Amino acid sequence: MTSAETLTSSVLTFHDGNTIPQLGYGVWQVEDSVAEKVVAEAFHVGYRHIDTAAIYGNEEGVGRAIASSGLPREDLFITTKLWNADQGRGKVQPAFEASLDKLGLDYVDLYLIHWLQPKRGLYVETWQELVKLKESGRVRSIGVSNFTVEALEEIERETGVLPVINQVETHPYFPQAELREFEKSKGILHEAWSPLGQGKDLLADPVLGGIAEKYGVSIPNLVLGWHLALGNVVIPKSVTPERIAQNWTALALDLEPADVEAISALDKGASGRIGADPATADFA
Repeated sequence: MTSAETLTSSVLTFHDGNTIPQLGYGVWQVEDSVAEKVVAEAFHVGYRHIDTAAIYGNEEGVGRAIASSGLPREDLFITTKLWNADQGRGKVQPAFEASLDKLGLDYVDLYLIHWLQPKRGLYVETWQELVKLKESGRVRSIGVSNFTVEALEEIERETGVLPVINQVETHPYFPQAELREFEKSKGILHEAWSPLGQGKDLLADPVLGGIAEKYGVSIPNLVLGWHLALGNVVIPKSVTPERIAQNWTALALDLEPADVEAISALDKGASGRIGADPATADFA
């Protein structure tokens, strides 16, 4: 297998002209006391794109890893997210300031609205506040997480500004083909959370097993390679150094189109969803 240290992530270009490393490192469910160590390990392997969020409670740990890394700030891509309770005018700015302070940064590369929260009806004005943050220069690019086609259309209609990216649950059992096609038509990049289906039945799938054997890789590596082949931004999470490095080697995979299609055909529709449905989820 290709050595992790010899690989570099490809970068994708946002419609605002900024770029994002396609393969990043996510820290969902990583305790703050652990985040510094594992993010440092990710930096060592070669990751430069780190995805965190206010609700994860580990922005300070991520910030410590950034500060001690010795890496130039311009070489890093840092994403964080606005939590649901902080949507609306008067709340976004202080919430962003708190995240920036915990991270120890002057700016973030990408700031996302974490969930749509349709029943609260605050996402349009919240998006307007993110537009202001981008204009201030303290956020390089702005996007959303867990947004539907209808909500993406609404914020474009109301503000004239499209998100650069939409981060949503995406894996072979729930590949989000319709949403990805819409995003592509608008120049919005697609980012996958839970890209490995949270390690459940997906990792024992016989179809995936057969294709992985063909390429001489693990099923997780195969699935990450599938995401990359589709053009998804992908942010796998692990706290195990060996797995962090193994995930990075998915960059070396060059899947045949027929295999990409075979993996996509595992789509289970709505029954393949693991997390909450953004169209109905409403929690603070």
